[in-house]
Parts: sequence; structure tokens; C-alpha cells
Amino acid sequence: MDAIQIRGGRPLNGKIRISGAKNAALPILCATLLSDGQSKLRNVPALRDIDTTAALLRFLGRDVEVTAPEVHVAAASGEPRPLAPYELVRQMRASVLVLGPLVARYGRAKVSLPGGCAIGARPIDQHLKGLEVLGANIRVEHGYVVAEAPRLTAGEIVFDIPTVTGTENLMMAAALAKGRSVLVNCAREPEVEELGRVLNKMGARVEGAGTAVIHIEGRDELDPFDHAVISDRIEAGTFMAAVGATGGDVLLENAPLDDLEPVVVKLRKAGLEIEREGEHTRVRRLGRLKAVDATTAPHPGFPTDMQAQFMALMCCAEGRAVLTETIFENRFMHVPELMRMGANIETRHNTAVVEGVKKLSGASVMATDLRASASLVVAGLVAEDETIVRRVYHLDRGYEHIEDKLAAVGADIQRISLERGALP
Repeated sequence: MDAIQIRGGRPLNGKIRISGAKNAALPILCATLLSDGQSKLRNVPALRDIDTTAALLRFLGRDVEVTAPEVHVAAASGEPRPLAPYELVRQMRASVLVLGPLVARYGRAKVSLPGGCAIGARPIDQHLKGLEVLGANIRVEHGYVVAEAPRLTAGEIVFDIPTVTGTENLMMAAALAKGRSVLVNCAREPEVEELGRVLNKMGARVEGAGTAVIHIEGRDELDPFDHAVISDRIEAGTFMAAVGATGGDVLLENAPLDDLEPVVVKLRKAGLEIEREGEHTRVRRLGRLKAVDATTAPHPGFPTDMQAQFMALMCCAEGRAVLTETIFENRFMHVPELMRMGANIETRHNTAVVEGVKKLSGASVMATDLRASASLVVAGLVAEDETIVRRVYHLDRGYEHIEDKLAAVGADIQRISLERGALP
């Protein structure tokens, strides 16, 4: 059982290359189901979620070759299999993104319900309502969504709330639907905009991706594509928080600064210097950190995926910070672990009040989800003595060799192997 061992107190100095965005790569990989030709995806991070998606695509009848940073996908010999079983879907909630492409391409899809997860229920009702608007017959049986339609037809889909995966699923479905579809109240995340670029490369006509209203002119068939994935804004934000916690001077290569504006605004108020240098971003922290309030919101607001890392930073700041989580109901599970390290945090409903402390102390802590694990790494980098972060398989879902990248800029961090049940 792997863990991350950190001896804190070292400033970070040097360069870190930001990897491709996992949350952009996953829906684009699912979009390969819309075409039979060989598609090539570049700048793909070497992550557990990429491997899980590749395994699902193979089960569905695709020939997938993963040699990060590239992935090649083409139709395999034999009949396609429009079935996504529970054994694969349960490993990663984003697997539901095959639903739209499968029913659009093959007229039928049977996809396991993803169920709940550590940070909240996250239902897929908006996905299903949208597919019904496009003419699909939907039923749920024995834990599976079964969607059928001889040919999807265009329609106007109005989301009750913005949903990233819902928007992406229905964009892909509409790309093969007959006619011009309109999606209203869409998620505006950069990863949604990136999927729109890929669908346009495939021959669909997508207008407005990255805004609240998207127009999609469907096609009878779509082409394969060659595309390089955008850089991961959350990985970049996590390393910014790490530099803020430890101090130092780090150049983040290929950091998508424009996509990080809500985070950058808060970090600058907290005392970080963040400057663009060509395609790269330099991050420094020279003085004392100041407490700053933050409230998560859909893009272009402060991303929920940065809340835990920002909280770890605020644990080291001077003053009191109030952090409000409006997206997921269970996203404060990192709080007890941070408190084991000496943090002073009080939570009430969806609000956490963080009183900065003079120092954090190393401890053995348990990651509960992907971003919570990153927050514990950030805290460990500044804590006195040794921190052991367990359940690093969460980290491996979304961060490419994070321990190697941090070690290269001066952190005392390494991956270790613990015997099951071992202390501490």
C-alpha cells in the first residue's frame, strides 16, 4: 500500500511543468466513440483515470493504445458493445460520459448508474432529461440506465442547474443528432470549451461552448481527430497553493493563467506574487500570508476543486478566513485530517472558519478524495517533522507524479510502501 512521506519546512524553487488537463481528456476520450477512424490525443497525463477510461473504451469495442502523453483510439475488429458495466463505471464517475455518445452512435446504450461518491451524490438526472428531449427512450432497470433511439433529433435542452458532465454528455449526443440543438444554462468550464473544439474538428458545428448557451448542428457521421489537450488549471492552482504555503519562487510551465483567474485573485490578496512570463507563470511568496475569504461557484467562480488546497493554505495564514462550499455537500472531509496536523478549523453546514496558526505539525493522515489528498500534501510541505499521507490512489487519479514534481523543486517528499495495517 503506497503512501506519500513528507518532511516539511523547505521552500520551493525551480520549474514545474503543468500536465494536460484530466477533466478535459476524459470527455474527449469518450468522444472517440462518435467516429470509427483512428483519433490521436496528445498532452495526456499519465493518470489512473486515463487508464480506467481506456479500459472502458476497450470493453466497448475500441482499440486503445496509451503511451502517455499520447493516446490512440480506433474501432476494433468485431461488433461494438454499447454496454458500460458496473465493474468499470464504479471506479470513476466520469464513465457516465459514454452514455451520450453510445446512444447517438449505436441507437442504444446500457450504462451503469455511477452511484454516490465521497464528496456528494451528484445525480445524473439532467443527463437523462436532456437525452429525452433529443428523442431517447430512457428507463432505469437493475442499476442501469437504458437509452434507446433509432436516431436522435435536435431539440432545446434547458438545464435546471449548470452541470459539467451533463453539458458534455449532451454536446456529444447532439453532435450526431439530426438538426440544430440548443443547450441553455450550460456549464462554462474551460474543459467544456475544449470539448467543443474537438467536436468541431470532428465535423460538428458547435458555437458558444464555454458560454451559457451552446448551439450544435449535428452531422450524420463524424471524423477522427488529432488534438493536444489544454493544461490542467487545477494542478497549476495546487502548485500555486504549495508555493504559497512554503514560500519560494517557482516557474509553472504552460500554466493556464486565464482559466485560473478566480484563484489567482484570491492568492494575490493572500500575499502571493503571480506574474505571466510568456506561456508560463512565475509564483513567489516573500512575506507573511494573509487570510482571505472564498466561496466556491461554477466557472467563472472560484472552483470547488481548489477549495481544499486553498483551505490548507489558509491554515498557515495570519487572521481568519471563511470558506463557503456551494457545489458539493460533503466536501469538508479533509478538515479532521488538517486538524490532526494542528489546524484550527470550525465547520457549520457548508461553511468553514479557518483561524491561521503559527505552525502545523506532521502527522499520519488519510486522504478521502482527490482534492482532499492534495490539500494534505500542501499542509505536509509546510508542517514541522514528518507527514504520511495514506490512500494515495486518490492522488494518482488526478496528479501526474506529484511527488516527483515537488521533489524537483526542493521538497523533501517521496512515495513509500507501507504494509497493510502498518503504523503510524
